[in-house]
This record gives sequence, structure tokens and C-alpha cells, in this order.
Amino acid sequence: MKTHATSRLKLTILFICIAVTAGAKVKLPTLIADGMVIQREQPVRLWGSADPGEKVTIKFNKKKYETTANEKGTWDVTISPTKAGGPYTMTVNDITLKDILVGDVFLCSGQSNMELMVSRVMDKYADEVKAYENPMIRYIKVPYAYDYNAPQTDIRSARWTPLTQEHVMNYSAICYFFAKMLYEKTKVPVGLVNSSWGGTPVEAWISEEGLKDFPAYVHQKAMYESEELVKQIQQAEGRHSQAWRNELYRSDIGLHEATPWYAADYDDSNWKETDMFSREWATDGWWPVNGSHWFRRTVEIPESWAGKKAVLRLGCMVDADSVFVNGSFVGTVAYQYPPRIYKVPSQLLKPGTNQITIRLISNAGYPSFVREKPYKLICGNEEVSLEGRWKHRVGTRMPGAPGGTAFNCMPIGLYNGMIAPLKNYVFKGAVWYQGESNVGRWQEYASLLTALMKDWRRLFGNEELPFYIVELADFLAPDDPGRKAWAALRAQQAQAAEEDAHAVLIKNSDTGEWNDIHPLDKKTAAGRIVEAVMNGD
Repeated sequence: MKTHATSRLKLTILFICIAVTAGAKVKLPTLIADGMVIQREQPVRLWGSADPGEKVTIKFNKKKYETTANEKGTWDVTISPTKAGGPYTMTVNDITLKDILVGDVFLCSGQSNMELMVSRVMDKYADEVKAYENPMIRYIKVPYAYDYNAPQTDIRSARWTPLTQEHVMNYSAICYFFAKMLYEKTKVPVGLVNSSWGGTPVEAWISEEGLKDFPAYVHQKAMYESEELVKQIQQAEGRHSQAWRNELYRSDIGLHEATPWYAADYDDSNWKETDMFSREWATDGWWPVNGSHWFRRTVEIPESWAGKKAVLRLGCMVDADSVFVNGSFVGTVAYQYPPRIYKVPSQLLKPGTNQITIRLISNAGYPSFVREKPYKLICGNEEVSLEGRWKHRVGTRMPGAPGGTAFNCMPIGLYNGMIAPLKNYVFKGAVWYQGESNVGRWQEYASLLTALMKDWRRLFGNEELPFYIVELADFLAPDDPGRKAWAALRAQQAQAAEEDAHAVLIKNSDTGEWNDIHPLDKKTAAGRIVEAVMNGD
């Protein structure tokens, strides 16, 4: 009996030791991970969590650093400045981090033109992108997050990725060209932390303290501090939107006739012909016709295309679409901006007459096909134009789709969720490409951008952190009165840069496309950022 009791006691002590050891394990933030790049020639702060009183030992570049977790279970260590190089290995207690580089690290932030991925600019840069890899360039995209109650201490799961063919399509296009050209100049590793979110205004990226001179924005944020209220609004708006979509589907006769309108053998002889770029089909003479619009067109395919794959280019549409070839679904896009590029399997096309059908959904504005975009069917080096006249019929007319509350656009939320967690990381500079969502309120933009720069410098503990402000690209047709507001916001960007000793405006208006808020040329501005960095501006 005594032996058994002793054994049980030893096992109990062992389990307690195991539990204590497991609980005391050091935890690192998402940014401190395999493949990261840390800033060269500056003291670099490492941080994490552990049990209070837990000893933390860091070994890096033949040096050893020790600290102890405080009463809150957090710790940090500052490691000595290191020359550019790598890859290195770092150990933090029992954690081993591999493939670490030391180089120049930049924070890249803003809205959709900062976020726009390489995959979206391949029409212009495919050959260049496919021919280049560089493991000395690393990239991490901060996951979407907003919070109205407090600055967060970490970001959600993400990982550093090297610039290889496996990962390049998910790189921000402007980040890609910036890093590539900077490395060509310096031969120093480049790290890019991209914290951006399409459609967001500048005030979403500023802290509550930073917006103290803009009380209306602080009060706007305060309205949504209740997570229960936010959830209730999201649920109600979700049900409202779903009801609209359900009624759109239920009432669309093009989907429910005995022979659906996308069928290859559907008889569209009584449909009206219209020019795809005209307004006559999009309005009733007074108001836009929201709901579903159906377009059909026959195309003649040469014998040489038989058994071959093809690509269907349908420019951009306002707002959403589903596309069918000879009755078979080939692709869909849910909103207006992405280019429509649909692969057509080899078995779908046949020599002679073929049928293409578009179901276009208009939400609440004017439905349209965007002019001066590619509309064609392509097979190898041959193509068939799809511009001009199509047969058209309304499937159902709907009231405008209900709007929703863009919680990611509320003041302070993105700062708390996507900037504050980066607090301890060391950056050489910040690249800011944003402003499209503030064009309608351009008068205050210089003040807000000035507040943002001051705010971030305070957060990162660097009063001289350089900001590279990318000028908005030109947009809208020459006769569109909205161009004046875009020009006014660019002037505000220039004013903020001019009045800040450590900011520089990166000229970019000349890269714009009148019919696309996301111009393909991301290389020109990237090269100008590199020039500014190299000149020490």
C-alpha cells in the first residue's frame, strides 16, 4: 500500500510539473515569426507573453539577452543594432525562429490601391512578374480587424512570405514593385508589412487620442462601442440584404421560365437590341433600372478554335454579373471593380455559332458596361470582338438594394485593430496610399493626414519616421465635374507633405485611368518612392 501511495504521489508531482511547464511557455506575437525581416542598424524590440516571473532568454547573432515576464505576464527585450544580412536563426526559450533577415522594413497602409494585388495587374506586367523571384524580399498582410473599445496587442494569424512564384500573386502590386526596385538599388533585404483595407477613410486609421481635435469622429466611434449593438445592426442589415437577394432571385423570370434565358437554345428573337454602352437600357427615362438585366449575343467561332481553351474578357460591369457560354456557367464577379476574365473550357466552344449570355445585377445606381475596357473572346493569338450591340431584356426590376453600415470605415477602429498591434515593430518608413474615400470631404484631409502622421510617430516612438504619401491617381472623364474634388484632395495631400519636415509627396496623378479607380500602373509610383527613400527625403 505504501509503495502504491508513493507512486501516486510521484505521478501527481510529475503532472503538476508538466502543467506548470506547459503554462509557462513563452508566446510570441504574430509578427515575430519564421521568415521575418527586422530593421537593420537600429535597436530592435522583441516582445511577448509568459507566466509572471518567467525567465525569458533570447539568443540571436551570437548574443544572448535575458529578461523576466512582469506581473501582467508580458516581457520585452531590445536587441543590439545589426547589420543587414541573414538568414539568421533566433531562439526564445524553447522556440526556434528560422530564416530571419535583417534589412529595411516598411509599413505600407491605406485603402484599395495599396491593397490591390499583383494578380490584378498581370495584364500589364505578366512577363516581368513571371520572370522574377527574390527570397531577400518578405511580405506580410495584416488581417482585417477593427475594434472600437481599445487598441489591440496582436494581429490575427498571418505569416511572412518570400517573393516567389508561389506567393507573388498575393503581394500588393505597389509593394511588389517598390521592394523589387529598392533591393536592386541597395542589395539589402526588404520587409513589407501591409496593413490596408479597401474603401476605408483616413479617420479609421487614427487613434482616439489622435482625433481629439475632431470630436465628431470620436463621438461617431463611441456610438458603436457596444459589441451587442454592432451585432444587432449587422444581423438586421444582413436579413434586409438577404431579403432583397431572395426577392431578386424569386422574381427574375430569366431564371424561372421553362427554358432559362441562359440556355443555348433559348429563343430571344423578340428581345430588343441595344448598344452595350448606351444609357437607354439602363434607365426608364428618369431613374436607373435596378434588378437584373440579361444580355445575349451570338459569335462565330472559326474551325481552328475547336477543342481549344479560350478566355472571355468582359471589361468591368456595374455592379455584378454571372456569365454563360452555350448554356454553361463560366464565371461570376460580385462587385463592380474587378476585371471580368473568365476561362472557357475547350469542350464548350464549337465551330460556327456560339451563344454568350450575361446576367447583370444592378444594386442601387446606374447599371453599365465600363467603356474602354477589353470586351472580347480570345483563343491563342486570335480574338473576336464583343463590343457593340447585344440583345437585352430586363429579368426583374427591383428597388435599390439596401445599404449597410461599413463598420470597418468608422473612426479609430482600424487603428485599434490593425495599427496599434504593430507598436513595437521598428520601421524605416511608412508608405501611405489613401484618399479616395475622403474625396467627398476633401476640405479636412490635410488636417487629418497631419494628425495621422503625428499619431503613428507617437505610437512607434519615432518623431522623425518618414512618410511617403502617394498622390491620388487621376480619375473620371475629362468632362466629369467630380474631377475637381479629386484635384482638391491631391492639393490637400501636397499641403500635408509640404508642412511636414519628414514627409514627401510621391507624384502619381499621371498614372491614372479615367475609367478605373484602380489603375494598372503601380510601377511608376513605386519607382518614385524608391527615389525618395534613396534621396533621404
